[in-house]
Amino acid sequence: MPKNTQKILAKTIGMYLNMLSYIYPEKGFSLAYAFFSQPRKGKLKKDKLPKMLLHAEQETHFLNQHQFQTYTWKGNDEVILLIHGWESNASRWEAILKQLKLSEKTIIAIDAPAHGLSSGIEFNVPTYAEFINVISQKYQPKYIIGHSIGGTACTYFQFKYKNHLEKMVLIGAPSDFTVLLQNYIDLLGLNSKIHKYLIAYTKKRFDILIEDFSGAKFLHNSTITGIIAHDINDTVVSFKEAKKMVSSWKNAKFIETTGLGHSMHDEQLYKTIVDFIN
Repeated sequence: MPKNTQKILAKTIGMYLNMLSYIYPEKGFSLAYAFFSQPRKGKLKKDKLPKMLLHAEQETHFLNQHQFQTYTWKGNDEVILLIHGWESNASRWEAILKQLKLSEKTIIAIDAPAHGLSSGIEFNVPTYAEFINVISQKYQPKYIIGHSIGGTACTYFQFKYKNHLEKMVLIGAPSDFTVLLQNYIDLLGLNSKIHKYLIAYTKKRFDILIEDFSGAKFLHNSTITGIIAHDINDTVVSFKEAKKMVSSWKNAKFIETTGLGHSMHDEQLYKTIVDFIN
């Protein structure tokens, strides 16, 4: 869909939600949250999995009302976790997988809530972090790599669960939830009533203020060593988000790239990451 068409559609949806917020407030608010939290792509069908995932050991895990999928490429006793981002799935790691396998470590990729073969229609970082924690308790990973909002889930996971990670890599990851929410508000042109509702709902649902939901804050006292990699031309997650985390996370090396966009697929970058893990 052309960008201009996407913008017009977004503004049209925003106008509709704004109108509902005055006529049928609860419906308007619930729809606004649904548009914010429900990915429109990234799901997989079990009978049409990408080839790379067919070569992995598949396992379904259960957590409360959720079920989520992992894919494991077995190696030695040391474990690397791969955490993908919004509207993606575990297959996004295909480009780095070959190099990671050279480490001879066990590699586990997770499908996020409402992505891949995992259940549900809603994505949120706290639930994703719970998925990571379940796998962490079972397999005791030493290393974790997160892309985009999957990187945010990694920072929240290590902050909340005080795990035993040794190294963490964040690729194109946002820091502050306030920025993500404001981008959504601006994209649709939503009014202050809906904005205030989303802030209040987040606090009530997840018991955290949105200004405190920040990768920079989560990493402030972290003793984990790591890499933050971000492209200066990333049009999805601002380069400024990486700078916030760099200033806070004293044990991280910052890798600034040019021309890789948000996906950050690059053989040399991946070689650097694998060398760091090894």
